[in-house]
Amino acid sequence: MFLENPVNKNQVFGWIEVICGSMFSGKTEELIRRLKRAQIAQQRVEIFKPSIDTRYDDNLVTSHDQNQIPSTPVPAAANIPILADNCDVVGIDEAQFFDEEIVTVCNDLANRGIRVIVAGLDMDFKGNPFGPMPALMATAEYVTKVHAVCTRTGNLAHYSHRMSKDDALVVLGEKEVYEPLSRAAFFKEQHQAQASIKSDKKK
Repeated sequence: MFLENPVNKNQVFGWIEVICGSMFSGKTEELIRRLKRAQIAQQRVEIFKPSIDTRYDDNLVTSHDQNQIPSTPVPAAANIPILADNCDVVGIDEAQFFDEEIVTVCNDLANRGIRVIVAGLDMDFKGNPFGPMPALMATAEYVTKVHAVCTRTGNLAHYSHRMSKDDALVVLGEKEVYEPLSRAAFFKEQHQAQASIKSDKKK
């Protein structure tokens, strides 16, 4: 959980909240919920996303359930502090696509008294820590890990399996490209893929 009111009024600092998980786990939905709640409280809110993410709309943060909130697309983390001046809450979606400077940016904003809410994939399609997310999770006061439902087993899923053979780190896509898998299903898929590669080499 996260607190919204500091106990010691003489030591008012901001903080960082990280919402992480696999594809289709509800990360963006939770981000939007928290940001809209802050807006209802008449707090000054600014929302950012990487300009590379154009899946739904150039200027909207959109969840898989089509819940939306206006945002500002930025090409790099360094643009955020300039645009986040004079606000109470900063929301950042798809943080894994930003450069490593996003960690410094988030901490600087929090040190200025701003509540920073970040959402992003904690692992890439190979199951490795994704970009700046591990460092953000380490420096955040509050980390919420959300889960999808495995399409193969029905268990909790926290892996984002890419169904295409594209080996690039960043491949934008939805259900036609990715599926959420549990540990068991992901391990089985990886094992089968490795076996297929070995078989192809022997031919």
